[in-house]
Amino acid sequence: MAGPGKTELKRRERMLLEFASAPVAAGHEGAVESLVEKWAARRRNLVLERDRCGNLIVRRRDFRKACRRTAPLFITAHMDHPAFVVLSVSGKEARLEFRGGVHDQYFKGARIEIFDPALRRSWPARIISLDSSSKPFKTVAARLDKAAPVAAGCLGRWLFPKSSVKKGLARTNGCDDAACVAAALVSYEGISRDGKLGHVALLFTRAEETGFVGAIGAARGGTLPKNARLVCLECSRSFPHDSPIGAGPIVRVGDKMSVFTPELTNAASDIAEVYRKERPGFRFQRKLMPGGTCEASAFSFYGFKSTCLCLPLGNYHNMDDIDGVLAGKKAKVGQEHVAVSDFHGLIELLGAVARRLDGPGRAPPRDGMEKIWKERSFVLGLRP
Repeated sequence: MAGPGKTELKRRERMLLEFASAPVAAGHEGAVESLVEKWAARRRNLVLERDRCGNLIVRRRDFRKACRRTAPLFITAHMDHPAFVVLSVSGKEARLEFRGGVHDQYFKGARIEIFDPALRRSWPARIISLDSSSKPFKTVAARLDKAAPVAAGCLGRWLFPKSSVKKGLARTNGCDDAACVAAALVSYEGISRDGKLGHVALLFTRAEETGFVGAIGAARGGTLPKNARLVCLECSRSFPHDSPIGAGPIVRVGDKMSVFTPELTNAASDIAEVYRKERPGFRFQRKLMPGGTCEASAFSFYGFKSTCLCLPLGNYHNMDDIDGVLAGKKAKVGQEHVAVSDFHGLIELLGAVARRLDGPGRAPPRDGMEKIWKERSFVLGLRP
């Protein structure tokens, strides 16, 4: 089967840049929400819904009927990224809280941009002080280069050049996790047209960067059927010698908090391995990825079967050279980046997992153990 042509690959990369350039923060995901809404509105066979937390669900119209035959499968990603929310403005000085996890060293003298309420224009500013003891979020004072029409509730983010694809890397304001939202939508373009996959839906969550608030709300609030399975998508910090950028999307077996549902993780890994044998050039990795915590852990704590596929990420949470900074080097923020080959690979892998997870030919792992017992228990002097 031939893969996508150059025109389609370029379209996907433009979509990646568009989503990962949208200004968002925990609780302020409207820019990405709007892009999802526009995408869904062009597809008459799909329905877009919101739960009580504002999480988005995209599904086929026959989703509930299909789930009577096959347990629902949700492909999920979060829509927010670490960023600032304005608390107050006095003249050219603004006070902002930072919603997300970034080490204190990166705030000193950093350049940011603050958007107007409609997110149509931004104004540059520089951080002049940090209060890291402030609760629930650390706060900063920033001085605008000139007076601007910004007010409490406006968004701020690190000031970077325009997002771009160069030398195989997509460099953006925030790949984590808008790149995965884009990948999920592209993959679902094909999944949603497959008559056998009506049980597959998308779930896009809010406020992941402040403790999985949207995912927790979905898990405890009735958004998900009790038998739902979740394939969570993430951008996870790359470690060059263990989980390199450009070596393929990653079947993530766990994070620094937990390991994910073995049954689902192993199935995804098995599917990826078979797919690799069928498609020369396709690559994937299987890793723990201990550099952060993922929504797959949150869902599993509420009793759902969950696993994760992720993109290896450079400049995690916009922190350049994290280890060097923690060792005493001067800190600077940088654009997050992922390999476009990994992004395209994730789209492929999602399609393979959705189509094969419930397909024929996948014997339960215990069957393999029973076969070994039958053939080799004689070494213990036992009969099978």
